[in-house]
Amino acid sequence: KPKKHNFITQCKSDVLDVGRECEDNELVKPYQTFKFCPSCGKAQPPIERPCFVCSACAHTYFFNPTIAAVGMVLNNEGKLLFIERAQEPAKGKLAFVGGFIDAGEIAELALEREIKEEVGLKVENVEYLASFPNTYLYKSINYPVLDFFFSATCSRTKALLDPNEVAGLHWLNPKDVRIDELAFESMKRALERWTQLNPTD
Repeated sequence: KPKKHNFITQCKSDVLDVGRECEDNELVKPYQTFKFCPSCGKAQPPIERPCFVCSACAHTYFFNPTIAAVGMVLNNEGKLLFIERAQEPAKGKLAFVGGFIDAGEIAELALEREIKEEVGLKVENVEYLASFPNTYLYKSINYPVLDFFFSATCSRTKALLDPNEVAGLHWLNPKDVRIDELAFESMKRALERWTQLNPTD
């Protein structure tokens, strides 16, 4: 079982680095797709910041990050659960199991739901680990995401994969996984942090 740690100080520089990478991305951001006010319908000039304020009726809309829950799941042999993504973005890359949190849903329960839906496994001992910013490209729009990482355990490893989401499942020793094999920047940082705090001989 992974150790508990206070990540606030340790992750500060990493979070800033990832945040800069997300902000520097040249792809279309969600707020750049607003051409008309959703309240009064007036045409709007290009929006340059993640807050929309209508020039006619002052309708205001904040473009906040989407929230996701991600699991770093250990089996009884001390190996971490990785999936091979079946869909873009990052199709074919390794990833931890996770997904977007629904409105009104608790993050821990969202993680349990996503793991059940994608690989048919039940996890236990879910504990908050760390959070890192990320981006998710969908239909040419690069959405800002905040990924919440949780540690968890799983004693039953017989999986039932959702073929629409998962092309393969692997239980791997963290030290055998190359950072560049992972799908998302936040997951790379999470694995780096994991290996730093849970060293193996």
